[in-house]
Amino acid sequence: MNLVPIMDTFVFNDGTVKVLLNLTGTIWMTYGGKGYNVPVSMWLDEGYPRTAPICFVKPTCEMMIVPGQYVNSNGEIILPYLNEWRHTVCDLHSLIQVLSLTFGENPPLCLRPTKEESQSNCAAAQRHSDVYSSPDGYSYMLLRREEGVPVQGNDTCC
Repeated sequence: MNLVPIMDTFVFNDGTVKVLLNLTGTIWMTYGGKGYNVPVSMWLDEGYPRTAPICFVKPTCEMMIVPGQYVNSNGEIILPYLNEWRHTVCDLHSLIQVLSLTFGENPPLCLRPTKEESQSNCAAAQRHSDVYSSPDGYSYMLLRREEGVPVQGNDTCC
């Protein structure tokens, strides 16, 4: 774990802007027998420790967020530990332990596919698609799929 405290500007969902304490850095996790550093940002509102931190995973440019049960597509971390925060019971040390264990079971980030991987996926997609050009110069692809085979979330990311 390597978290550094800095004062920074946080914009809430309602547009409110506040300067808050931000703990930014990495949290260690183990997945598949290997260790990884997950970049995170933990914002402490002026109500802390009575209020839970607002936590996000912060992928590097080589990473992408894997939305799931505990992390949304914006990278916000959503855990029962945070939702049920009680200042007499919960603390940052325990939160970091919960994050480490949770991320080890449900990794919140993955490496972005390399350009070569993306191109090979697109080549495969083009074999099962129809390519069209629109009047405004854009090309688009209609993917065909076999009957009964669902389209996967990353099948259209070319």
